[in-house]
Amino acid sequence: MSPPVYKRLDRDNCLFLFIDHQAGLIACARDFGADEFRNNVLGLVRLASYFKVPSILTTSFDTGVNGPIAKEITEQLPDAPLIRRPGEINAMDNPDFAALIKKSGKKQIVISGVLTEVCVAFPALTLIEQGYDVWVVTDASGTFAEHTREAAQKRMAQAGVQLLNWAAVGAELQRDWRRDIEGFGKIWEDHVPVYRCLLQSYNAVREQK
Repeated sequence: MSPPVYKRLDRDNCLFLFIDHQAGLIACARDFGADEFRNNVLGLVRLASYFKVPSILTTSFDTGVNGPIAKEITEQLPDAPLIRRPGEINAMDNPDFAALIKKSGKKQIVISGVLTEVCVAFPALTLIEQGYDVWVVTDASGTFAEHTREAAQKRMAQAGVQLLNWAAVGAELQRDWRRDIEGFGKIWEDHVPVYRCLLQSYNAVREQK
């Protein structure tokens, strides 16, 4: 029996989907603290911008209670198309959204969103069925409670979705610190507080040389 294939994210073949990070829905995300969740989402957004990975944004019924998309996302990704779905719960049921994914030509899809078991899981499962490789960013996706998150993650993993956090997405895309220590390190410094001390130590040693 052959061992499982390790499919690594490739910056030249991946597409980021930010699904329903909307003011009203984010208020329902209780499986993370509000500040922690915001930090995780913005860390992922920074990665998309830093690696120049194409991204697609989408909202669901943003004229209603779900509210508008978080402005920090559109500010950081000003060139990313925003598909405002009038009612489709599964983003893949929206023909404009689905068409953009197909048009991108990318086969690796990185998904984050709110709510995990609905807005993330439904399109993730649909994309798996269509033959894409799918990664779900667990800490940039939120929902009502930890137990609902765990159930959704199990459902997705059983279908072949890979689960990882935003920092792991960055590390897998970066591959080697030597590509750009300062640029990549700045993201970690800003969004992983405990890593700031390591970078301060690194910079201090470098300045002494």
